[in-house]
Amino acid sequence: MRLHTFASLLTKSARFPALLGLATMLSGCFWFDGPQSTFDPHGPVARHQMDLFYVTCWVCLVIFMAVGAVLAYTNFKFLARSDADAHAEPPEEAHGNPLVEVSLIGASVLALVIIAIPTLKGIWYSYDVPADEKANAYVVTATGYQWWFKFDYPNEVAKTVDASGKTVNAAFSTANELVIPVGRPVEINLRTLDVIHSFWIPKLAGKVDMMPNRANHLWIEADKAGYFWGQCAEFCGESHAVMRFRVIALGPREFNDWLSNQAEPARHLEAPVADEAKPKAQFASYRTFKRNEAGTTEAFDADPLAGWRKQQQPSPGEDAALVATGRKLFASKTCSSCHTVRGDGYIGVVGPELTHVGARSTIAAGLLENNRDEVHRWIHAPNEVKPGNKMWVSGYLANQIKLTPEDENALVAYLQSLK
Repeated sequence: MRLHTFASLLTKSARFPALLGLATMLSGCFWFDGPQSTFDPHGPVARHQMDLFYVTCWVCLVIFMAVGAVLAYTNFKFLARSDADAHAEPPEEAHGNPLVEVSLIGASVLALVIIAIPTLKGIWYSYDVPADEKANAYVVTATGYQWWFKFDYPNEVAKTVDASGKTVNAAFSTANELVIPVGRPVEINLRTLDVIHSFWIPKLAGKVDMMPNRANHLWIEADKAGYFWGQCAEFCGESHAVMRFRVIALGPREFNDWLSNQAEPARHLEAPVADEAKPKAQFASYRTFKRNEAGTTEAFDADPLAGWRKQQQPSPGEDAALVATGRKLFASKTCSSCHTVRGDGYIGVVGPELTHVGARSTIAAGLLENNRDEVHRWIHAPNEVKPGNKMWVSGYLANQIKLTPEDENALVAYLQSLK
């Protein structure tokens, strides 16, 4: 193929991808502040990792411009400008110019060194809490399950009630929502009890794997109060795509208030004995959902931290008799064989702890907003929300659990009361 023909084809073939790439870059600018954008860091670890990304991008941009400039120069210099040029002998080619080859090798080594220095610094920095802050680090253990996350607070003590009615100490844990103090490093021990998972909070730190039979860890720190999206970033089974969690960063006073509330046994909303069998008027009809419909509202997405704070308060108009009925159904429908509710005598380890589930902003591992309709959606058809989950396979199917609309009403009321 003659040189001018080749250059013409090269120019035409490159035009569309270039325009497509430019359009993609420009459209991507509007996504940089999304809930899982790594371009909007809110902590020192995420900032170090973003800085490393920018260094790599700048080095690659310089290489791209240099190669592009040489290509443009050669295309222009040897362009066939007339029929005579098109039929002329091609210019003499030169191979093995020592100066060119040594320069290219030196430039490559220099580019690698420029990238390697901040890379190594970033690895050392993000591996563990800096030595001068280690003593002040808050420790949490995150454990991955198919398909949810458990968060243990080993330095905190929760309260529960034993069979004799005496208050005793118990382990302190939550599920799918990790609450941390602002401005304080948090060391997270990463574990898994089944397959490989990957723990990722894009705005606070990069992803780190949870490996079976192997201890791993990372650390994070939030600059200010905020609500951050996280998820599993390693394929781990049928519902991997909906294995999510949230990180809520709170100021010192608000964080301590949250710890105090979480340490208490389950909230009891007792109904008078005479009224226990007489619930108030039933809830209004639940709304219906399409399969794979989003589980959060626009109002919640606009300010999830405000939604989380509102969720800490008791819901207005609670029906104490209906809640009491739901508490009994929780045991009779075998929910208590998988879930712990401290203070109500339910101790299960297969599923998430539900002692204060009503105070969480999301359910179903960060997939659904924690409101009346979404809770009903989850307990009514959990397999449609998260295919293959153990609540459906090992609970509903294995134990042949059947729920009437009245049962669902009572269970929703009970779960929503656990603030």
